[in-house]
Amino acid sequence: MAKTKTVTSKLIITKYIDYVLEHDKNPSSVYKFSKDNGFEEAAFYNVFNSFKTLEKEIFTTFFVNTLSLLKKNEEYNEFNQRNKLLSFYFTFFETLTANRSYVVYALSKHKNALKSLSVLEGLKQHFKTYISALEIDTLDVKQDKIQKIQDRALQEGAWVQMLITLKFWLDDESSSFEKTDVFIEKAINTTFDLINTQPLKSVLDLGKFIIKEKVPFRV
Repeated sequence: MAKTKTVTSKLIITKYIDYVLEHDKNPSSVYKFSKDNGFEEAAFYNVFNSFKTLEKEIFTTFFVNTLSLLKKNEEYNEFNQRNKLLSFYFTFFETLTANRSYVVYALSKHKNALKSLSVLEGLKQHFKTYISALEIDTLDVKQDKIQKIQDRALQEGAWVQMLITLKFWLDDESSSFEKTDVFIEKAINTTFDLINTQPLKSVLDLGKFIIKEKVPFRV
């Protein structure tokens, strides 16, 4: 096979996803994977130091591509914090749906323990940074130490909410994953209503949906 001249992260990710979906397993070695795809082993290591790092980068790429699409939309830039986060969720899960076969492959064995799954570490850091950048309004606290604790709690809470939504999406059997869209809207609206101390209606609405759909809380 002729050697590929330019080896990029995008090329390696594409070839890797193709491999695992066609063979239903990870490549046996970097050497064989590289050789089968027409580039030197060293070219792989110039981009990734292992398959584990590559797998993390795939989920980070889903995030980066989502944010890139959103920032190209002039309307998104004018949205308030609530609508920006809703737009992010809907776009992010559209991206996951476009790659659902791989995401299910990567997460299905661990979907009841997503919180500790290392493959999501890069996504977690990027998502928490995104949440921080939104500058979501919280209680006005004058002490910096308390404010930092509040901000950290908001980021961690947002990440748990992402994991719960991801678990719901993995289990969603509705047409076009319509139930996931409903869950996203109810969950995000409830979060902002709680922050704005107007919780009761949204909490009850989300609670009814959770009971009806048997939403799992273990992530």
